[in-house]
Amino acid sequence: MLIPDAMFNSMKRLSILFAAAITLQACAVSKNTAGSETPAVEKIWDQAPHNAFTDLLRFNDAFYCAFREGSGHVSGPDGKARVLRSKDSKQWESVALLEVKDRDVRDPKLSVTPDGRVMVLMDVEAHEGKKVISRKPLISVSDASGTTFSTPWESVVDPAIASWSDWVWRLTWHQGTGYAILYQVNKIYLVSTNDGRYFQHVSQIEVDGAPNECTIRFDKNGNMYVLIRREKADQVGMIATATAPYKQWRLSKMEHRLGGPNFLFLNNETLVMGTRQYKPKVSTVVYITDLKGHVRKSIHVPSAGDNSYPGMLFYKGKLWMSYYSSHEGKTSIYLAKIPLKQLKGR
Repeated sequence: MLIPDAMFNSMKRLSILFAAAITLQACAVSKNTAGSETPAVEKIWDQAPHNAFTDLLRFNDAFYCAFREGSGHVSGPDGKARVLRSKDSKQWESVALLEVKDRDVRDPKLSVTPDGRVMVLMDVEAHEGKKVISRKPLISVSDASGTTFSTPWESVVDPAIASWSDWVWRLTWHQGTGYAILYQVNKIYLVSTNDGRYFQHVSQIEVDGAPNECTIRFDKNGNMYVLIRREKADQVGMIATATAPYKQWRLSKMEHRLGGPNFLFLNNETLVMGTRQYKPKVSTVVYITDLKGHVRKSIHVPSAGDNSYPGMLFYKGKLWMSYYSSHEGKTSIYLAKIPLKQLKGR
């Protein structure tokens, strides 16, 4: 059957309009879906010239957020560790400002000790001019209420591995023992402690590429996973795994470079990583990965420039993540909340 030209043209116009309407509707759905993926983020602190290197903890029904205050990212002996506390994540109070005269206090990391106190693990650096001449672990411990913190003291590192530069970056407790990675120039060691005052050598993890910042977590079977930042060679992150007594290591290489890395187990097969992303632009990102670090999904939070170093915890169906960023002009501390359903979807 032949269709008259006028009718054909009219039908063609209707088809074009219908297709355009479908496209607009699809775009609207896509936009709404993308919008729903945007994490809720609030700035919680910006009082120092430079606020950075965070961690996050739940203790006694309150949130704790720790970070470094200083005049710059690397600024000599003026760094201090601030600890904030909040019952509702909206109103924050400062419960500690930890400092050592003529020393740079860096990267405070939070944990709960076996006897129920908040421990702040830090690095304390001594300088000769602008040159760092000493790095040692530094700790402060709260009272049982988590509102008063001890004067910081330097911890002792096992003489078998001690050097002029011993940075114990984050402490994770497992069955009453604290485990951490001590990094030196081009070397990393697994160390353990009962109280944070002394770090005992357990084993060396043989990794090239100038390994440094590391986070330890345990799966439900007590296997240890170590997320490792590397600054040389191909620079991509690595995951080291071991069974007790944590002396024989298996290594998996990731596809991405890491900065200030942290992670949690979402389930038995999935990791949730918070880190700095370097390409296509520097930002703070949450990676959803398999157990070898292969990325399945990425969620970005508002960030740019000097940023990253997230603290992470699960609470009430959400991932809560502290981090710092300079995307609003000044390095400040932010808190993001991401529903777990967004972590599980692709």
